[in-house]
Amino acid sequence: MKRAWPYALIAAACALPRVAALVYDRGGILVGNVEKSDTLAEVFLHSGTFGYVPGVPSASTQPLYGWFLIVVYWIFGRHWWSVGFVQIAVAIATAIVVYEIGRRFVSRSVGLIGALVSTLQPYLIWHDVHVNREILDQLIGASMFLLTLWAARERSWRLAAALGVVSGISILSNTRLAVLPFVLAAYLVWQRVPWRGVVLVPVLAAVALAPWVVRNKVDVGCFTITTDARALWKANNPATYGLLAKGIWIDAVPDPPGLAKRGWYTPTQARDFYLHGGRKINVHECAQQTYYEHLVFKFWKRHPGEKAKLMVQATELLWSPAVSADTGGPESGGAFHAAKHIFEPAFVIPLYALALVGLYFVSVPVRVLALLFAAYETVAAWLFEGTTRYRVPWDFVLALLAATALTRLWPLLRRPSQ
Repeated sequence: MKRAWPYALIAAACALPRVAALVYDRGGILVGNVEKSDTLAEVFLHSGTFGYVPGVPSASTQPLYGWFLIVVYWIFGRHWWSVGFVQIAVAIATAIVVYEIGRRFVSRSVGLIGALVSTLQPYLIWHDVHVNREILDQLIGASMFLLTLWAARERSWRLAAALGVVSGISILSNTRLAVLPFVLAAYLVWQRVPWRGVVLVPVLAAVALAPWVVRNKVDVGCFTITTDARALWKANNPATYGLLAKGIWIDAVPDPPGLAKRGWYTPTQARDFYLHGGRKINVHECAQQTYYEHLVFKFWKRHPGEKAKLMVQATELLWSPAVSADTGGPESGGAFHAAKHIFEPAFVIPLYALALVGLYFVSVPVRVLALLFAAYETVAAWLFEGTTRYRVPWDFVLALLAATALTRLWPLLRRPSQ
């Protein structure tokens, strides 16, 4: 019973507000700001093709969330309640993993408070019940944090092997994490984990990625995790800074001229052709990937000052307490505007302050890993771009640090009144 009641409390704190958000916006769950993995899941269930057009495979996005939706839709059907309630279950699992991190490596009270703080993040309460791939990033990120600390403490190659597999899966959810297995392996070296365990992290991450990468070579034409270099280019060109400064997301960056003459279309444009005329066109995903990567490298080489400005801007957007340029969140205006620019900062600003204090009180291994996670998020934003929805999956780290600060400071605050 002593072990069960924290789980029950955490599950209730996680589920109840999310159920309320889900029921409130049930008409919009599968309508507004729907992640493109929804289309991939529908096409796969109707045709067996993982792509936007039946019979035309695609590698244009990270596949894990699409696979997740395939399972949800196959078992329960495509409904607001099926997506919402399954994702609430994932959110509960994430909160419990956060509790276990705190319980095992700081204290039971820190685990409980940290889990409650992280799961009651206002942005997440709304975001978690909508169609978004970050719901999986949260659970995977917390699992990696737990496994890294656990493998380091136990000097266990088996736990390191599990970390390698999970870190590989994380890349299938978010390609921004492609270098993370090497960072985690370096941490294990610092913690004197045997070399067998250290090497297994990147090796098994590659093993986890291999089937998808080989599939892309066979079905799409190139060894790759995703062919969507177009998104990277939209985050790295002269038009990006001005749009983001106005609060407009990079989707609004205009495409380079001349793509139509090449016969190059995006996978979603190819889907439009198919839906409105029955035409199946060749998207040339691998050729487009090479082309956009070339444009990105050229931008970095020719405009280092502009890239430096984008890196500063990305850092600001990533760590802004208010919800920054974000196409995946609630609509603007009224209560939603207040939620983004008043309620969310009211939650996040104290979280940041307490997390900084908590860094002083946690053990050195926890402190270093927390700083590594924060640093990795920031460097990834320098490469691609920063926004609130890229940060919040790992805000559990801040919540655990803040919980540590609260448990240490609370007795000191009470002492004068006794």
